[in-house]
Amino acid sequence: MLKPALPPMLGVLARPVRETAHRKPIATALTLLALGSLLLWRLFPPGLVMILGAALIPFVTAETRRALVLGLPILTLVLVWLVPADASLSIGFLDARLAPVHATAEGRLFATVFAIMAFAGGLYGLGQARPLEVTATLLYAGSAIGVTFAGDLLTLFIYWELMALGSTTIIFAAGTARARGASLRYLLVHLLGGVVLMAGIVGHLVETGSLALTPLGTDSWPAILILIGFLVNAGAPPLSAWIPDAYPEATPSGMVVLSAFTTKTAVFALLMVFPGTEILIWIGLYMVFYGIIYALLENDMRRILAYSIVNQVGFMVCAIGIGTELALNGAAAHAFAHIIYKALLLMSAGGVLLMTGKRKCTDLGGLFQSMPITAMHGIVGALAISAFPLTSGFVTKSLETSAAADEGLLIVWLLLLAASAGVFLHAGIKFPWFVFFQRDSGLRPAEPPQTMRAAMWLLSGLCILIGVFPGLLYAILPYPVTYRPYTFEHVMTQLQLLLFAGFAFFVMLDQMKRTLTISLDLDWFYRRSFHALGLRLADRVASAHARLEGRARAATARLIDALAAHNGPQGALARTRPTGSMVLWVAIMLGASLLLYIR
Repeated sequence: MLKPALPPMLGVLARPVRETAHRKPIATALTLLALGSLLLWRLFPPGLVMILGAALIPFVTAETRRALVLGLPILTLVLVWLVPADASLSIGFLDARLAPVHATAEGRLFATVFAIMAFAGGLYGLGQARPLEVTATLLYAGSAIGVTFAGDLLTLFIYWELMALGSTTIIFAAGTARARGASLRYLLVHLLGGVVLMAGIVGHLVETGSLALTPLGTDSWPAILILIGFLVNAGAPPLSAWIPDAYPEATPSGMVVLSAFTTKTAVFALLMVFPGTEILIWIGLYMVFYGIIYALLENDMRRILAYSIVNQVGFMVCAIGIGTELALNGAAAHAFAHIIYKALLLMSAGGVLLMTGKRKCTDLGGLFQSMPITAMHGIVGALAISAFPLTSGFVTKSLETSAAADEGLLIVWLLLLAASAGVFLHAGIKFPWFVFFQRDSGLRPAEPPQTMRAAMWLLSGLCILIGVFPGLLYAILPYPVTYRPYTFEHVMTQLQLLLFAGFAFFVMLDQMKRTLTISLDLDWFYRRSFHALGLRLADRVASAHARLEGRARAATARLIDALAAHNGPQGALARTRPTGSMVLWVAIMLGASLLLYIR
């Protein structure tokens, strides 16, 4: 149980604030954040700091906003590591117990990379993102970190829905008609997933009387509904298309942020609640090859990378389905590395989009001549996602394939190896080749702004640092790691795989070249059917409205005619009567009243 422990000498701690108050607002804001880290770390879940900070963004100056965007993730990262390893804050709620702070090794790992990504994403969008997007980003990232520290299903659900709100707003903040439409479809998919998840949580509470976030099987309907709710956010079939539909419509900085949180919190939830669920192996393999095929067909560079997100999450889902300690370590490590190198690839693509205004591969090419730094960072990200030796992908993805081999899952192992070659084809070669090195498009854009380049340098450095020193990441994985990635056999196998995949790409280069086509995804069915259903429903409603309106008009006309017949100029009630007859009727009525009274 966490207990508040406030420092007794608040005056001493507040002195730096007073001393810097007359200086630049950035110094003051950062000092306040440092003071807050001492005061709040035992009182609030780490993610709540960013959520509360998001509420300040619309009301501060641009300079203070920049300080908050960079300072809040740093503060949150500090808080993540200040929470004791066995911390558990328990709160009574009705007949259940909630745990808004529950520290686990898996949660700390994911929270760490989420905080790093919030800082890198904020740095990348500094000076580019609108206040609405910045606010939504902090809410989104803070909610994702809240999920990683949730110890019960209700707390997880609350943060889960806040994430949906924040991510929808990020897409909407792009301000285009396509972004507004994509944000609405995105919201509908996630509201559907949220409803299914909540139904599962309620059913689980009724069935077991507990909301604890513990491993579940798939032997009950509530557990199955919870699994479906998690898989919707993971981008699993048949709703995988929401990722390439929505993410590419965000701003360059918005898509970088979106790539990091929703699908990875789903991976975290699956890892915590459904480890070893066999069906996840086959769902993950479907996602792996689905992402590869559509990424190879795609012409839009950002949609290529969006499909690649589905592909990479498929590796993680498959490893969670295997369920051994090595596999779960692989899923967690791959998620950590993937957040970083996929953000780096999207930063490179976002820089190209910002400086050229173009996103289709057929409109690009030869950009390495004027954007060598952006091209270099794109290549680093491409090598990392392809698991090239000395990069983060090599030391993380191999944990998953080795786990499949250790369990004797020959078919799964072979499919994962084939998928690794496919990743090199669509993300390792296709993206950098068609954007930076294919035939010269004649475009000569400058490098993106300095803050964008700084964010790319940061993530490139992390990709190489983890690849060269994998022990830094292995040390914080959920289970002890004895795996050695740099063996002669593993290095040679991976190099041969990449060599032959690259050879195949250039042999089939004519087939790999894209044209101005649109790839139809499974979302075509429900988007077209729902659109047709909506039009038909609108016609039916309009027809029913017209009929009801006609009937109401006819009834009103009849009522007016009836009133006119009695009260109109010729009506019975409008006729004049002689005074004598009226006196006679009054006398009759008085007589009748008298007789009734006497009785």
